[in-house]
Amino acid sequence: MNENEKYIIGLGNPGKEYAFSRHNIGFLFLEEFSKKYDSKFILKNKLKSLYTEFKVNDFTYKLFKPNTFMNNSGEAVKAIYDWYKINLDQLLVVVDDIDIPIGKIRFRKKGSSGGHNGLKNIINQLQTENFNRIRIGIGSAPTNGNNKNLNTVSHVLGKISPNENLILESVYTKLIESFEQLNTSNEELIMNELNSFHLRKTDK
Repeated sequence: MNENEKYIIGLGNPGKEYAFSRHNIGFLFLEEFSKKYDSKFILKNKLKSLYTEFKVNDFTYKLFKPNTFMNNSGEAVKAIYDWYKINLDQLLVVVDDIDIPIGKIRFRKKGSSGGHNGLKNIINQLQTENFNRIRIGIGSAPTNGNNKNLNTVSHVLGKISPNENLILESVYTKLIESFEQLNTSNEELIMNELNSFHLRKTDK
């Protein structure tokens, strides 16, 4: 096992109808990261994911987009975990979060699902909450209307607006820069610095 390998799993739903939804932030970030290094995704059926890898400085990054749909993301994560026999500290899951304003990022080394179905399934499959995750804020659902749950579903599955996309592009850039700065001695510091990043709409 090579400890300089990082396994980044971005969560989302496969299919064109979901491609640019807020719930697919994990996929969209990985696509930006891989595009910068001219690395193409290929299907790995045994890992229930689309997969690519490339090197950046000290690290080899292995990127995965599960094709299991969001609510069964844990099936792909468990397959990846078992196949590579990795340590959990090598694993990083990237997800959207409605409880974080758009333009903000949260890095955590462990924690509950926070109501996110993808994280919930991963926790169930791995039987632990002790894995790294990056939550990318998409902001809360609009409060108009009486059905809060329906509003939330519509929001997360809704298309990213051009305004939101401008902000998210800067979020992706910040994340990529953080990964590019990593080495074995500064890893925790760089990841924790993401928590102070906040790009507001008025900044653009």
